[in-house]
Amino acid sequence: MKELNSCKEAMAQSIENKYFSVAHLYKDEKAMEMHIHDCYEVYFSISGGKQFLIDNQVYDIQPGDLFLINQYDSHYLTQIDKELHERIVIMIDPDYMKSISTQETNLDACFSNRPEGFTHKISLSQDQQSRFLYFVNKIVTSNGYGHDLLERATFTELFVMINKLLKDKEDKKGNEQTATYNEQVDAILSYLNNNIQYPISIGDLSKQFFISESYICRIFKSATGTTINKYMTARRISIAKSLLAEGIGVSEVCEKCGFSDYSNFLKAFTKSVGISPKKYSQNCNR
Repeated sequence: MKELNSCKEAMAQSIENKYFSVAHLYKDEKAMEMHIHDCYEVYFSISGGKQFLIDNQVYDIQPGDLFLINQYDSHYLTQIDKELHERIVIMIDPDYMKSISTQETNLDACFSNRPEGFTHKISLSQDQQSRFLYFVNKIVTSNGYGHDLLERATFTELFVMINKLLKDKEDKKGNEQTATYNEQVDAILSYLNNNIQYPISIGDLSKQFFISESYICRIFKSATGTTINKYMTARRISIAKSLLAEGIGVSEVCEKCGFSDYSNFLKAFTKSVGISPKKYSQNCNR
């Protein structure tokens, strides 16, 4: 398999081929705005970095941290302009992941199973990092006779490891705090997510938390790397995708996600996802 050097190319290739792709990235690809995509993403940090905002959690990024992001997780990586920012990203078509799972071993669980207290981050030990990199190197260097089978077998082995790590982490539960908590910003994030179905202005937040509009915008941007409005739009679209995939009607989804009117919902959803909510619903529920 050819190793790519663009996150967007890896994303497009995995969906187009209904398979998976691997990208090795440095600082030269500009970080995307708060976004959602239709593939699963494994993000492995080699050099560390600043922070990751995924849904309503803010994570510090250290070398060896692994993040698991599904097709409904809105996320934003704080951009680093002057530092080396080396990472490996694996993009996976969700249907491919389901197709290689068995009744006894659900490899899709690391993306679809979200118990209470779930965190997107696994901090790998040195041995686990070496094993992860060994699997990735074996995938991207496989060629010649039987390369496709070796590629798939290695990918399967990699995700057996990742799911086992996640299971072990859940069994130990609670000893490690992976999210970064600024008390005010954490309270704002909780409030936004608990009231996502309602229109919320910066003024509303200012009154709710008894702090000025300029201050609330400043601390939110400082902690998360994005603005409150961009965050709210991304979260609403993320939830809309999930509800549409469950077969809920477009109009009801628009209302449940807190968009002021259907035209705003249509415009924002189509811009982010690339197709209309109706088309997305049809694709999910064929």
